[in-house]
Amino acid sequence: MPPAPPAPPVWRALYRHFRPHRRAVALGGLLALIGTATGIAQPLAAKELVERLGREEPFTAVLVTLTALVVIGTAIEAVGAYVLERTAESVVLAARRSLIGRLLWLRVPEMERNQPGDLMSRITSDTTLLRAVTTTSIVSAVVGGLGFLATIVMMGLMDPVLLCVTLGVIVVIGASFAAVMPKISRATTRSQEAVGEMSTRLERVFGAFRTVKASGAEAREAAVVDEAAVQAWRHGLTSAKWQSVAGSSVGLAIQVSFLAVLGAGGARVASGAISVATLVAFLLYLFYLIEPVGKLVEAATQYQVGAAAVARIEEAERMATEPQAPGPVPQGSGGDSGPASVAFEDVTFRYREGLPYVHHGVSFGVPSPGTTAFVGPSGAGKTTVFGLIERFHEVSGGRVLVDGRDVRDWPLDRLRASIGYVEQDAPVLAGTLRENLLFAAPEATEQQLREVLAQARLDTVVDRLPQGLDTVVGHRGSQLSGGERQRVAIARALLRRPRLLLLDEATSQLDAVNELALRDLVAEVAREMTVLVVAHRLSTVTLADRIVVMEAGRVRAMGTHAQLVAGDPLYAELAATQLLATADRGGSPQEGP
Repeated sequence: MPPAPPAPPVWRALYRHFRPHRRAVALGGLLALIGTATGIAQPLAAKELVERLGREEPFTAVLVTLTALVVIGTAIEAVGAYVLERTAESVVLAARRSLIGRLLWLRVPEMERNQPGDLMSRITSDTTLLRAVTTTSIVSAVVGGLGFLATIVMMGLMDPVLLCVTLGVIVVIGASFAAVMPKISRATTRSQEAVGEMSTRLERVFGAFRTVKASGAEAREAAVVDEAAVQAWRHGLTSAKWQSVAGSSVGLAIQVSFLAVLGAGGARVASGAISVATLVAFLLYLFYLIEPVGKLVEAATQYQVGAAAVARIEEAERMATEPQAPGPVPQGSGGDSGPASVAFEDVTFRYREGLPYVHHGVSFGVPSPGTTAFVGPSGAGKTTVFGLIERFHEVSGGRVLVDGRDVRDWPLDRLRASIGYVEQDAPVLAGTLRENLLFAAPEATEQQLREVLAQARLDTVVDRLPQGLDTVVGHRGSQLSGGERQRVAIARALLRRPRLLLLDEATSQLDAVNELALRDLVAEVAREMTVLVVAHRLSTVTLADRIVVMEAGRVRAMGTHAQLVAGDPLYAELAATQLLATADRGGSPQEGP
């Protein structure tokens, strides 16, 4: 796999999220600027009001103007704030859609290297932090910066000496504020990582909920999750502490500036250098300076918080994905009609660099149609065969051929449209039974659905369910038995109408009656498609047209059951062991070789 590209600068990543919404942000910024302009005009109106009062002149018009500036400015700023908040929610939605669309197409090895809980926190928690930094913080930086400059200009026009006093205080306190910013970024990054860890641990517990309860491990697991929650709290507290320091620095700078200006300004009024009205207007500008400086501080802190979230989002965006199909592929259209042939040519494979090889030059051919069973000790690499056919993983060497064509040359969507796959643990998704059955073939008709239900012996199960096919099966199919979940997985694969059917231990949780029915079903469908079975039960293996015996990542023998019992010691031993296991359960010894 090629190395991930280097991370782009945070500002560039932020601009990518901001760019589609730049017009809405510009409108919100314009309204905020108008509100700022009305605020800057208010001290001038107040100065005129004080001067008219001193000259005992009419002041009603000035008072009305001042009131209008306050009311209109507040209304305009409220509308601008709504526009920005609405846009911020749109930014979050777009980021979540982008991440969801990418993470669902992750390559299987990429998913296996990451914790599901952490990936979920990137979609939920991290994108929430993105909302402010791409809208409000940008507007705050622009409006705050312009407002700050405009206010400074007005203060300088009134009295340059008092302006120098003000700026001196702000610069001293601003230097300490700048030192705080990196601390906010580090604390926020650690907090988000801790939230991801907490989500991972919760997902681990909920994914094995019955095991946790059966083991009496609720208190221990609660303590593990609590530890992650405490870590998130600690880092969040650290971030909040430094954000409080940054926020309070604004008030401190203005308060100290006020005291300094009050002292220096009083002396200048006493000396006649400036009037009382000028001092009042200057002090009003000083207090008005709180808002633009506050916006700049807010923008800086939000940037630090958002930068941490953006870094995690960008990391997820750089994960390797499979090619996305331009549209849905009709089932059964993965290639030529009829059953598919499969061949492995000197295949080597390991899951990643540094790990031992799982396959060491595996070669075999599977003609079509018919049933081929894969047997061998645990860890022989049987299930990996299916993963390589489906291209969940790519071979390290050699070739995997379907219909004589390297699977790497197949369009991935069409390759998988040819295959029905029943996993070892037969996963059932939360939702109704109908939704699970139609999961791989949403276009299937009601008649096709009924036929498959009968084939998989699920029709009797449906009849006894309270809402039939529309019964909710619970999280991971918790309302179904293990055998029922396996039959659902088999029916789901058959409804796909595949040319190649992969069954990974599909009978492990079936009782004797349903196992016999499945054997009959496999024999029936094998007339029309190629069926590959990973099996440990002898009853499943003996009926296969051909058997591939694997050991330590190699193919050691191929043949029929009778040929292998006579010619391969490992297979004979496995068959004998299975026979003994059947006899121990009270089964008939005639089931053996």
